[in-house]
Amino acid sequence: MTTTAATDADEPGNSVTAAASGAHPRFAEALDALGLATLHPRIRRFPDATRTAAEAAAAIGCELSQICKSLIFAADGVPVLVLMDGASRVDVELVRKELGAQKVTRAAADVVRETTGYAIGGVPPFGHRTRTRVLADRSLLAHDVVWAAAGTPHTVFPMAPGTLVAHAGATVVDVRERTA
Repeated sequence: MTTTAATDADEPGNSVTAAASGAHPRFAEALDALGLATLHPRIRRFPDATRTAAEAAAAIGCELSQICKSLIFAADGVPVLVLMDGASRVDVELVRKELGAQKVTRAAADVVRETTGYAIGGVPPFGHRTRTRVLADRSLLAHDVVWAAAGTPHTVFPMAPGTLVAHAGATVVDVRERTA
């Protein structure tokens, strides 16, 4: 009797390209479910972490503002995802006003993992464990392509920002901190 070893590709919902991409399995499944399986070969995996926007931009060789940060905040205790370009900071007061919340704070690491299913530094813009409200800062739309985390601190993927915003179900807003 001959047996064969099971591979990730043998698991339901996984394709050979998804398993080989290096993306987090949940994110790979989300790509497939959204009809974005052709994106798997474009996912780039780096030996060094790309947890921060600066690390990702250096590894990719792109402008810092071409990195899409996926940041979780708590608006009156309810998680909300804010997509922001890598060169900018989120103005929590603008987020608070946009959401009509009393208080907005940065979410704790355990809340980020519980809400999204991913660790800080690898949170993608979509494919999360739970559905949250999503805001995307208008600054992302200034580029033809942006790069976002693919569910791990070592993987990123490119996408047109309008497409990314649409798949994230985001509302385009102005929540970028302005420098004086």
